[in-house]
Amino acid sequence: MLSRPVLADWYDYPQYYDLAFQDDTKPEADFLAAAFAKYAQRPVKRVLEPGCGGGRLIVELAKRGFSMVGFDTSDMSLDYLQKQLAKKKLKAEIYRDDMTSFTVKKPVDAAICTFNTFRHLTTAESARSHLQSVAASLAPGGIYILGLHLLPPDADEESLERWTATKGKTKVVFTLRVLDFNRRKRLEKLRATMLVRNGHKELRLASEFEFRLYTAAQIKQQLAEVPEFELCDVYDFCYEIDHPLKLDNELSDTVFILRKKAD
Repeated sequence: MLSRPVLADWYDYPQYYDLAFQDDTKPEADFLAAAFAKYAQRPVKRVLEPGCGGGRLIVELAKRGFSMVGFDTSDMSLDYLQKQLAKKKLKAEIYRDDMTSFTVKKPVDAAICTFNTFRHLTTAESARSHLQSVAASLAPGGIYILGLHLLPPDADEESLERWTATKGKTKVVFTLRVLDFNRRKRLEKLRATMLVRNGHKELRLASEFEFRLYTAAQIKQQLAEVPEFELCDVYDFCYEIDHPLKLDNELSDTVFILRKKAD
């Protein structure tokens, strides 16, 4: 018999949450490094990740020699990240801050936000404020790589995703289900669960949160509200750097390359 789920923020369990994307970390980092070289109009040395969570990309890019800066609102995620950095004898500038309005000590050459974290900003105002804060943090010619799912106008409003990840003796089954969906308010409510098994031990975690909805036209309009940026290219989660795509209603998994215009 399965244990009853504990209602908790799954971001407070970064040791399990990061497992969900462990297989994506290297190809993502490969793509990010290639995009830095292709699109930035300056050498990329200092990189910011707002909403970094447990910091799998912070760690991976720090291993590759980038000077990393990251922040999040989850103290448990930040503590976990600091321990991972110390374990691997790496350094990064890590602190607590909010994605909507933030500052950095000195400008960065690039910023990354690769997988739907942006959609936690559920109003146009908070999304615009975030983009403006990123632009203010970037040096001229620096780039922002922003990844999120779009929802085409004819997409199915009901969705259920389930996948499994393992590390050592730990196995985690992730389930993501849409509970509510409102195109007029541009919001969907999701329930995320993690079933964690390690030997005879079992833990079930459930978390509920809202995401903002975007069609291709809506994200294009949102990005246009921050004139400091120019849209260079669009990719999907296949991360094929030599094959940029067209932004239209056929595209759902999107990665935007935004460049800060020169002063």
